[in-house]
Amino acid sequence: MTSQDSYKRYKDASLPIEERVEDLLGLMTVEEKAGLLFQNMVSVGPGGKLQTERDERFHIEPTRALVKDKLMSHFNIRGSIADARETAEWHNRVQELALSTRLAIPVTISTDPRHHFTDNVGTSARAGVLSQWPESLGFAALQSAELVEQFADIARQEYLALGIRLALHPQVDLATEPRWARSGATFGEDATLSAELVAAYIRGFQGKGPGLGSESVSTMTKHFPGGGPQKDGEDSHFTYGKEQVYPGGKMEYHLIPFKAAIAAGAAQMMPYYSLTLGTEYEEVGFGFNRGIITGLLREKLGFSGIVCTDWGLVTDSVIAGQDMPARAWGVEHLSELERVKKILDAGCDQLGGESRPELVVQLVEQGLVSEDRLDVSVRRLLHEKFALGLFEQPFVDPDKAAAVVGKQSFRELGDSTQRRAFTLLTNQNDILPLDPATLCKVYIEGIDPAIITARGLEVTDKPLDADIALLRLKAPHQARPGGFENRFHSGSLEFSVEEKSRLAGIFQAVPTVVDIYLDRAAVIPEIASAAKALMADYGASADAFLDIVFGKARPEGRLPFDLPSSMKAVEKSRSDVPYDTAHPTFRFGHGLSY
Repeated sequence: MTSQDSYKRYKDASLPIEERVEDLLGLMTVEEKAGLLFQNMVSVGPGGKLQTERDERFHIEPTRALVKDKLMSHFNIRGSIADARETAEWHNRVQELALSTRLAIPVTISTDPRHHFTDNVGTSARAGVLSQWPESLGFAALQSAELVEQFADIARQEYLALGIRLALHPQVDLATEPRWARSGATFGEDATLSAELVAAYIRGFQGKGPGLGSESVSTMTKHFPGGGPQKDGEDSHFTYGKEQVYPGGKMEYHLIPFKAAIAAGAAQMMPYYSLTLGTEYEEVGFGFNRGIITGLLREKLGFSGIVCTDWGLVTDSVIAGQDMPARAWGVEHLSELERVKKILDAGCDQLGGESRPELVVQLVEQGLVSEDRLDVSVRRLLHEKFALGLFEQPFVDPDKAAAVVGKQSFRELGDSTQRRAFTLLTNQNDILPLDPATLCKVYIEGIDPAIITARGLEVTDKPLDADIALLRLKAPHQARPGGFENRFHSGSLEFSVEEKSRLAGIFQAVPTVVDIYLDRAAVIPEIASAAKALMADYGASADAFLDIVFGKARPEGRLPFDLPSSMKAVEKSRSDVPYDTAHPTFRFGHGLSY
């Protein structure tokens, strides 16, 4: 059989995927296999062109160097999607580049979540032209698996049109540690609810049938075995937050959503950075931990899909201008080469946030890792590319992308869900909904005055002159230094003494309606008692808030976690145990309506 005949076999869609995989695997060099084991960020160049210069802010190499020189074919798209057509055209250019390599292995484009509404300038670019929905906590507040599946199906259609074939989500860590900065992307602290919703999420993205297909978007469920119970609520992106603890012995509780994801057919898994203390497992980061990856995830739970590490376990880097050491917790003493070996020995298939295939080649050349070990992971990665139909249809239609992404019906459902997810916590004397005909002047915070005046009301900057005050606040946090670190809302869950006093003055001067954005729990008993009405949102526009206030829409949300009554109660609680703070101000599931 000639070489050309062999090439035709793996390109023949009529053959079983397993046969195509083995044929292609047999043709690959060690360098080509190594390139497949890495996934890193890639930027869209101006006007949808390929990035030709190194992005120093995020240390991203030019696209051609990654694809042609390093032979990589998995990339996480960075930055906003402001133009669907341009993004689709960029995707096609990346595929053209990949198809010009010796074996013409198509690229898999992935993304972090992009559909969630935020008015934070630092992150709002994520949604861009896509439909905008509440954060995952908002879906948990509505407790509807049907709605989650509907959302995921819409997100799948938008991703598919752009050429994005891997979702680096869902995040199913449990928010049992109220201080943890990443609670906002979870489904809350209830394991049973999270399990129900993650199964629906995966069905919406991947499809209901067994395995992936040409209309699927693969999902990467994270962060195994559950990143919620962080010691003191700190995060393991950083050296001071590397430990994950189970003082209540609830590790099995945190596995419940992951078991549901596996049962639903989750294609990929991502372990977290943390190392666990006080368990049977080696005290090293989960991506280096053979007991966690091979013993627990693969052998005990039966997961046979792709395991991709979280970003940056091997190489020191710079993120948003901040020096970030490799998250090699517990193995900081190992060299870069030794870290890669330990990751592969643990059972991981792919290294996220790294572009270092030369290290894998070196391991094989030195006899430290066998080529057979590479083949185990390469088979999984190739199988997914074939199952997604990338070899048959690597390109997308830019016209379709422009028509599908952010289309009106998708936006309307996203907007409606933002409104429905509002959680009404208090409503003294049924002050809500307000009748705008009875109001003249409004004092506002966190709202563009033009939105108020567009509704025929006058804005005043003096609470004493107002008929009503409408305040949109964000859950308290303590600012951290660093361009990347300051994106993590950590520390105390209560407002400062000065801010409490300032807010109390407003409450005394005028009847006040407060909306607080919960990206994690908040300790706000003083607001609950003094404001005339208190509600929570999980990512919603000012117009959505005003529609709730004036009765054009009704709040349907229920709290996805407890709201503690004090920081003392938080500090005494056990990070891995749900509903563990004493005498919370509001319980999980609380919510009023009208």
